[in-house]
Amino acid sequence: MYKSAILGCGGRARGHARAYDHVTGGKLAAICDTDGGRLEAFGEQFGVAARYADIHEMLDTEKPDLLHVVTQPDLRVPLLTIAADHKVPAVVVEKPIAIQGEDYRQLRDLEARTDTKICINHQLHFHKRSLELQRNVEEGAIGERRFLDASARLNLSGQGTHVLELVSAFNAGATPTSVFGQVSGAAGLHGGHCAPEQCVATISYDNGAQAQLVCGTNARPTSDKEARHLHKRIAVYGTAGMVQWTMFWWERTRADGSVERGDHEYGAEDVIGQAGLTDAVFDWLSDEGKVHPTNLAASLTEFNIILGIYMSALHHRPVELPVEPDDGLIDQLRVALGE
Repeated sequence: MYKSAILGCGGRARGHARAYDHVTGGKLAAICDTDGGRLEAFGEQFGVAARYADIHEMLDTEKPDLLHVVTQPDLRVPLLTIAADHKVPAVVVEKPIAIQGEDYRQLRDLEARTDTKICINHQLHFHKRSLELQRNVEEGAIGERRFLDASARLNLSGQGTHVLELVSAFNAGATPTSVFGQVSGAAGLHGGHCAPEQCVATISYDNGAQAQLVCGTNARPTSDKEARHLHKRIAVYGTAGMVQWTMFWWERTRADGSVERGDHEYGAEDVIGQAGLTDAVFDWLSDEGKVHPTNLAASLTEFNIILGIYMSALHHRPVELPVEPDDGLIDQLRVALGE
């Protein structure tokens, strides 16, 4: 049984902790937060007695096998560096993995030099219906992949990385080769989830498929009960049918014209998806061959698409991928978008 710890006891961390009711390979043993009141409340809620205000003390004392990093995006580099320096075997870190080129390059360098297995918390990959539809596509149920349509009604940093990971999952991890994108809305270029308010992009892959990505309020809602942060959609069109997954429903169309459609509850699916993501980390720790699908290298490839969108919007041309990003992309976008 592996030993886990959580760094950051805010609201999002509760999703990580609740999953341990369903995790089979590990146990939540310690928590850390600099806010004493939040730390104590979290510990009481989830029955965790080992509570720390200092991350170094927790890692030295507890020596967890898995550390959940559930903090703001601008802290990714220093906290993942601390985990690597303490030789934590594995880390699950919240999305987005980066904000712009500088932290992307720092994490790319960290990934190259550390043995710590770093995974990004794209739990939608592990939702039961999402996994089923991924298998359908992989087994050829819709024929050869042609086009993927992905959207989120929050910006690229808020939810765009989630749907980019789903594009990768449904496209067999194909390598992105180019992107042509446009962005708008300078008001989103502040705060933790810093990104333009809206974007649209066309992404080409080395297997011949293309994807359209739409993020922001320009994305069309899929449900009347859908709050903005609950809109995430992926549709995959093939030569013999299509599949579609959203936060509240799914659809499968076959070459003979038959259609299957059903509903699901996001909350119930999400806790199981979070548990599945966590257990997949333990599987990777047990077997080097069972590489986690949301590993850091894969997530950096996906984030490079976002950097390519920014470069494309700024320079008004398609961008070949992978791209070596300019410095100060967020500042450049603020100027370009008229702030």
